Amino acid sequence: MKNLIVQKYGGTSVGDIERIKNVARRVIKTKESGKDVVVVVSAMGDSTDHLLEMAYTISEKPAAREMDMLLATGEQVSIALLAIAIQEMGHDVISLTGAQCGIITSDRFNKAKIDSINTTRIMRELQSKKIVIVAGFQGVNANKDITTLGRGGSDTTAVALAAALGAEKCEIYTDVNGVYTADPRIVSEASLIPAISYDEVIELAALGAKVLHPRSVELAGNYKVPLVVRSSFNDHKGTIIEEDISMEKVLIRGISLDEDIAKISVLGVPDKPGIAFKLFSLLSKEDIHVDMIVQNVNRNGVNDITFTVAMDELQRANETAQKFAFDVEAERVVYDTGVSKLSVVGTGVVANAEVASKFFEALYEIGINIQAISTSEIKISCIIDKEKGKEAMKYIHKKFDM
Repeated sequence: MKNLIVQKYGGTSVGDIERIKNVARRVIKTKESGKDVVVVVSAMGDSTDHLLEMAYTISEKPAAREMDMLLATGEQVSIALLAIAIQEMGHDVISLTGAQCGIITSDRFNKAKIDSINTTRIMRELQSKKIVIVAGFQGVNANKDITTLGRGGSDTTAVALAAALGAEKCEIYTDVNGVYTADPRIVSEASLIPAISYDEVIELAALGAKVLHPRSVELAGNYKVPLVVRSSFNDHKGTIIEEDISMEKVLIRGISLDEDIAKISVLGVPDKPGIAFKLFSLLSKEDIHVDMIVQNVNRNGVNDITFTVAMDELQRANETAQKFAFDVEAERVVYDTGVSKLSVVGTGVVANAEVASKFFEALYEIGINIQAISTSEIKISCIIDKEKGKEAMKYIHKKFDM
């Protein structure tokens, strides 16, 4: 449906009743421009955190299924209130949960993945000229159990619906004007990027930029869904994300800082074939995402293996590493939460030796020690002390004259 626009509004955009009314007016404006509209909405403001707090007050380890049942209610509140607001403004509208709009997911509670979307119900409602509002972040598995999609779930819902419906584009509304060269809350000189490629945004998002979740951008890239990141509080055009962005002259597109990570080291690991496979297969079975990995050179028949994980997975990752260390008779496991990951992203950065040289020179100039380095075709990442992260981000942004 090339006349269809999918819009997603985050929790900040629907944080209170006045903001919900503001979203309603934006949606109606799009509808009155002649477009069909499907709106994906997150839970209001901090309501998800409030639900989590209540659950953990009752139990230290609440069942994953019941947590999904609980957390999915946050989006139900948002979609119903937005639908009521749009109705009050004189337009036909219907709100649908993930189950009602046909989102079928895997069985993994808390981190489900979308398997398919039956668009029959949505298409029927659109054909009857209604605005369709969908609860983000959720679906149902084959047993009809409610599941949630984990981090960035509402972004993923919006992009998946845009792909399934053949939408003209997917607009992601947030509390910033678009994608910036750095976090404008840290770097006051950060500038808005008018257009950027899927690959570059995936890297920025995966490396700590908070505007979009990498899962959603990867999905958009796979199905060639044009994305637009805009503010829900003004009429700025925002940032366009699509496949072919000709930016060969721009070496560095953005800088990201991820302070929500931890470093785990397994010390004194026997140097035997298959040892690393055993560790990371155990982590994989626990569905723990591992980022940077460093293994030092063999000394006296043992190695040290170091890797990073998201802070919210530290406990499970540490328990898994401890079990591995016991099984292979490694010395011990240590972890460090006082680290951050600083990255520069841009097409061809690794192929240009000047970028790496300038990046490392900047860290040297402000006395920052590098604990680990990781590269790909379009990014260079370093693990550094967390307390130095913001200073380094500001200095490198200035060093590259961004």
